[in-house]
Amino acid sequence: MPVNRRRPEQKSRPDTAISAEPGAILRETVDELQSRFGHKFGGITVERAVIGIFFTGVKLSNGSGGLCFTPIKEIPQAVCCPSSLRALPWSGKFRGRPVTTFLDALFDPGPVKRAFGIAVVNALSASSWEQEPPEDYHIERGTDPLETVEIPDDAHVVVIGALVPILMRLKKRGKPYSIIEMDPRTLKPDEMPFWVPVERTSEVVPQADLLVITGTSLLFHSLEPILASAKKGAHIIIVGPTASMLPGAFFRRGISVLGGDLVLHPDDLLDILSEGGSGYHFFGKSADRISIRNDHFPVNGTTRTKKI
Repeated sequence: MPVNRRRPEQKSRPDTAISAEPGAILRETVDELQSRFGHKFGGITVERAVIGIFFTGVKLSNGSGGLCFTPIKEIPQAVCCPSSLRALPWSGKFRGRPVTTFLDALFDPGPVKRAFGIAVVNALSASSWEQEPPEDYHIERGTDPLETVEIPDDAHVVVIGALVPILMRLKKRGKPYSIIEMDPRTLKPDEMPFWVPVERTSEVVPQADLLVITGTSLLFHSLEPILASAKKGAHIIIVGPTASMLPGAFFRRGISVLGGDLVLHPDDLLDILSEGGSGYHFFGKSADRISIRNDHFPVNGTTRTKKI
């Protein structure tokens, strides 16, 4: 049976009770998952795992699946048999291990370990939604907030990560914006005038009326400081398969929408990942885009009720 609990009060912006410590969102999300599953939590194991070129995926013993971005660029000496991957002790031994083993890895120095841990969190979140549908927020299937978010004419937009759909819209808009990106080589020539080095994040983020953040910030534990520096009333969106989890910890920090992915057919998805597949190969088939919307997000002191 689902675990009954009191829903946490949602708040629009961070306050002194909300931690800006890196990794706090993942810790709070794991705590909520443990509360939801109760005594069943310890009995859930990994049935299948794939660490693909673009995405890392998992299928759990309860049939749920989850995804995370594979941080391939973060693997030193990413050639045949890199010595850095000796720290991944589960190769050939994933099957049958309890999920708690991998949740401990969410804060490991190794980026691949962290990625697999996040995939497990996303799979557990999908299972939780199936057992206990949300009551204080709603999930829209088949939608991408980067394609539907309103961009007011007078809004200053800051994008963290080379998020192509929103960058295309901003270029058509024809007004200045800011892109904070670790690797400027991922940007097109006409985007480079708006590039901001990561070192200037704390300077630029407070200027944003609309702040769009890549979900990979969860993987690198950089999201909480970014959110703590956002100005009151900013419209904040986080997107990507990595951010496909329970939204409570995000909503408490002022995020209004999460754009993630829901795995529909885990085995089919993992087959695709094992063959080097990317989102083009599984979206709309073995996985679907989702928008997780905070219906209580305040805008200028009022509750947002219209579609964003």
